[in-house]
Amino acid sequence: MKLFHKKFGEGKPLIILHGLFGMSDNWTTLAKQFAENGFVCYLVDQRNHGRSGHSDEFNYTVMSDDLLELMLYENLLSADLIGHSMGGKTAMFFAVDHPQRTGKLVVVDISPRYYSPLHDGVIAALKSIALDTITSRKEADEQLSLSLHDEATVQFLLKNLYWREGTGAEGQGTTGSETGEAEKKLAWRFNLQSIEENIDAVGAALPDAVHFDKPTLFIRGEKSGYVTSEDEPLIKKHFPKALIKTIPNAGHWVHAENPQGFMEATLDFLHD
Repeated sequence: MKLFHKKFGEGKPLIILHGLFGMSDNWTTLAKQFAENGFVCYLVDQRNHGRSGHSDEFNYTVMSDDLLELMLYENLLSADLIGHSMGGKTAMFFAVDHPQRTGKLVVVDISPRYYSPLHDGVIAALKSIALDTITSRKEADEQLSLSLHDEATVQFLLKNLYWREGTGAEGQGTTGSETGEAEKKLAWRFNLQSIEENIDAVGAALPDAVHFDKPTLFIRGEKSGYVTSEDEPLIKKHFPKALIKTIPNAGHWVHAENPQGFMEATLDFLHD
């Protein structure tokens, strides 16, 4: 699948992959900082997210293939990779499948192990919103807040809400304004149905026998429980040259909660 992506700067290729329910726009500020530090930064919408296409197939094999297709399209022989959460899993799968195309690898707040589905509450809350009947983003905010009581999560999800023109395919329409025009309906940019149907695949473990022998940095948030001390032997098994760095004052969204700490750790590693 050809992925929607944006490009910033000039220099060494660096590809950034967002997490579940995210999109490339979440990383724009940091991408511009990487561009100021010697990288040509590619911000990618993974399949079923952002402005990329929707598909019933949603697993790390096809997402790794999507990334390879992007690199071929951009004539990239290799690139450094940064992936957060689900994007970190995509980056890991790609690195072990295509080590010759992977430079340095940065995995943000996810380990190679299997994760049982963690987003049932979020999916249920999203499904409860009647997008065909609500007429404003404020209504969506109010309805989502009834089920999800974390304001940061609500606002993160609402970034995916857009005005769909006419009968265009969900996820591919043009953003409009809240003018009340009859032909416009609110829609999610992510493919909620495919995400729900394939949610177990999002937690998939890296295959047991694979490894990546190039420099790798695992970044975890101090307040997050996604990467624990029990995960470290498995990380070292698959990534023998791995460093593990804990960023203070940050949870799972490390790059958003402590962007300075994240940038310092990442740039030190990429420039070393």
